[in-house]
Amino acid sequence: MDEIESKEVRLAVLIDADNISYHYIEPMMQEIARYGTPTIKRIYGDWTKPNLNGWKSLLLDYAISPVQQFAYTTGKNSTDSALIIDAMDILYAEKADAFCLVSSDSDFTRLAGRLREAGKTVYGIGEQKTPNAFIAACDRFIYLEILDQEEDDEDNEESSDEKANSDRGEKVSSKARSNSRSKSSKESKEKTNNKGRQKRVLKKIDHRLLNLIDQSILDIEDDDGWAYLGDLGQLIGKKQPAFDSRNYGFAKLSTLIGSLEQYEMQYREMPRGGGQEKQLFVRVKDDPTRIKKNERAF
Repeated sequence: MDEIESKEVRLAVLIDADNISYHYIEPMMQEIARYGTPTIKRIYGDWTKPNLNGWKSLLLDYAISPVQQFAYTTGKNSTDSALIIDAMDILYAEKADAFCLVSSDSDFTRLAGRLREAGKTVYGIGEQKTPNAFIAACDRFIYLEILDQEEDDEDNEESSDEKANSDRGEKVSSKARSNSRSKSSKESKEKTNNKGRQKRVLKKIDHRLLNLIDQSILDIEDDDGWAYLGDLGQLIGKKQPAFDSRNYGFAKLSTLIGSLEQYEMQYREMPRGGGQEKQLFVRVKDDPTRIKKNERAF
């Protein structure tokens, strides 16, 4: 679920500059690269306005083409119209296999739906304030806050390591400094990762999430109640486009489910590519208070 298998997917990345801050650009582009090759990268806005100055210095670094759209009338968002028209042109010209719409604006809800009707995969990227209608219209939706905080955590980890090494360098000998540096680096990383994990939690694990996981396991489980984790992740993503284990503070779905006592997991040797490969399976532990087979949660 975390990323599609093919790296040859041509992506059209269309960014609403009026609605997204330039601060997110680096982690955002790194995330987009997980789903394919961004062959078309365009950003829309009125570049005569000072509020977009932050974007201007970054466009060349990421090979993003700016599209000028003057605000002819106060209160009307002409940027949205320009982005929608370009998206449809790209669709009919068959220049992209999938679209990445970067905005927190619900005005793109119909566009996302239309692109999916044409058989294109649509990835949405925006802030937590994004209306649910736009989120539901995408195949998958990623919150920018998660990407931004992961980038901050990496910066904090590097600075913490440097400070710890510098402090110890003044007090110990050369040989001792090497050992101390290794130890302090490890401790610093553990502390930083723990803090980062707390920062990255956008949503709490609640009964709705547990019901979603339970129901999805029931939908695809075998006769013994086991469900392949890969299929489970895909099904959950189809049901809830905004689902992402990172929203709950976990890098992967396997670590999220592994942290919950309601589930048990096991590896199985499965045939793959002419050989055998370990695959992870999960099932709901026997508990009379939880959902049973053929009982559905609404």
